[in-house]
Amino acid sequence: MRSLTRPRALAALTALALTTLAPAGGATTAAAQEPSIATTQESAGVPVQLVSITDFHGYLRPPSVADGGTIAGADGKAITVGGAAYLATHLKNIRAGHRNSIFFADGDNFSGWPFEVDAHADEPTIEALNALGVEFTSVGNHELDVSRSFLVDHMAKGKCFGTPGVDSCFTDSTGRRFRGAKFDFQSANIVDAQGRTIVAPYKIRWVRDGARVYPVGFIGLTVPDTPVGSTSYQPDLKALDPVASANAAAAELTRRGVKAIVLNMHDGGTDASPTYNNCVNPSGPAIELAKKVTPQIDAIVTGHWHSAFNCSIPDPAGNPRPVVEAANHGRLINEINLQLDRRTGEVLRDKTTSTNHAVTRDVTPDPELQRIVDYWAAAGDRKYAEKVATITGDFTRTANAAGESTLGDLAADVHLWTARQQGAADLGLIATKPATGSTALRGDLLVAKGTKPGDAEGKVMLGESWDAYGYGNPVLTVSLTGAQLDAVMEQQWQTQPDGTTKYAPLAISANATFTYDTTKPVGDRGELTIDGKPVDPTRTYRIAALAYTVIGADGYSAFKSYTNPVRNNTDHETFTTYLRTHKTLTPAPLTRMVRQG
Repeated sequence: MRSLTRPRALAALTALALTTLAPAGGATTAAAQEPSIATTQESAGVPVQLVSITDFHGYLRPPSVADGGTIAGADGKAITVGGAAYLATHLKNIRAGHRNSIFFADGDNFSGWPFEVDAHADEPTIEALNALGVEFTSVGNHELDVSRSFLVDHMAKGKCFGTPGVDSCFTDSTGRRFRGAKFDFQSANIVDAQGRTIVAPYKIRWVRDGARVYPVGFIGLTVPDTPVGSTSYQPDLKALDPVASANAAAAELTRRGVKAIVLNMHDGGTDASPTYNNCVNPSGPAIELAKKVTPQIDAIVTGHWHSAFNCSIPDPAGNPRPVVEAANHGRLINEINLQLDRRTGEVLRDKTTSTNHAVTRDVTPDPELQRIVDYWAAAGDRKYAEKVATITGDFTRTANAAGESTLGDLAADVHLWTARQQGAADLGLIATKPATGSTALRGDLLVAKGTKPGDAEGKVMLGESWDAYGYGNPVLTVSLTGAQLDAVMEQQWQTQPDGTTKYAPLAISANATFTYDTTKPVGDRGELTIDGKPVDPTRTYRIAALAYTVIGADGYSAFKSYTNPVRNNTDHETFTTYLRTHKTLTPAPLTRMVRQG
């Protein structure tokens, strides 16, 4: 590993910011290759090892190659990586021989996409992270995908909701009921309506050198768009300026006598290097913040972007400090080695080293973690086969000439239905082929018996419903004027730079009809009727759609004029609840979108 030397000229600092902190070769076995590192550091100061992961997202099982199960190594060739049991083995190897080793996470630990964790209220992830020994974590945007209470009461404290064993508080691999995280959460910039942080802004850990102890402070930060982001969308919360929040927390820590401070921020960046342990032309929010945030902060650990880089960026005083990101899904582990001045407790910046380690699968998987992974994989298989409904016909994404499909119509009906559980709603819709991004319609529901265990003719299994629709997005109910709603519907046709017209169809609920003519000019092609009446341009309508669509991320910019949002449940859970409630479903005729030319 290469030390972060203290340069004497700004030119040298700039050059250092664009170089690696450590050679990428042999990164997975750095601890084994350098057995004298702890001794070397101890002679200079008090050694402190920081070990971290980010954006784990509940990936207990090794991700497939198609799902990000590789990463580019030092030679640019793909390395197979990931899996909680392999992660545990690498952690033990990296931490071996380090007396003052602190292991933490950088947010987006749960609310991931593997079925077995999502179907068990993300509790399997917490069991695995507890077993891995995570000590604390920043709050990521996905930690707030359900609600503030889900984070601070359920995940942190183990409080049950719904019916224990059915909705939450499942039996874990040890036979005990879920009890919550053994680690805590920090965020200095996410506050409630009264301006109070929803969790502690920072964490202080104490390290030992003989009879003396030294404090190390860790400030948590959360990506600022979390309160109105597409997955979290918690409009009762507010995000404060991240630089001001970090500086305020660092000042408070300094007043408390903490001289070694780490910023653990769930926001990141990227760089131009294809490998995981380099830094070439870095950019992004974390990189810009690193240039501005107080020099009292000695290291910056980032996440959220699922990137891999190992940078050194000068602070505002001109001194270098590591700025790192360790990819996602347990594919990398970051290691930063600090040394504290024995007299003052300050970080000796010129002695700081950093490296990213690939979580390769060429080691023996940890038995305890493998047992946990296997337990929840089996539980997931059982959950997958649970019956949620019966269908009498196929619900597919196959569109007719007007752009309408049976699965799209079903999803639009689901949106309207769930919105009406909390209040008035006039229309449900969903982007079946968005202008940008990807659709939430991910698979078909077929009458024919499939290959999965437990399936039968006409049976819709829980796992099938999860596979068919959703990507962890909440359904919102928002207000649009009739004129704004008409503009949204007209944006199904968008003129491209080459002069062609792209069709990005929307599906609408059964109480509506959209009649259109493609021979007319783009922007004036159709008419929407709701409950048999043409839309009134001056009237306000309540529309139910996925948050991703509402905030304009699907490419329908007219949606961004919405007001008065109400957050309903998330897509997977909404769909499942609808199916369980309606029990038997028959595809409706494809008559909602009427093409006249």
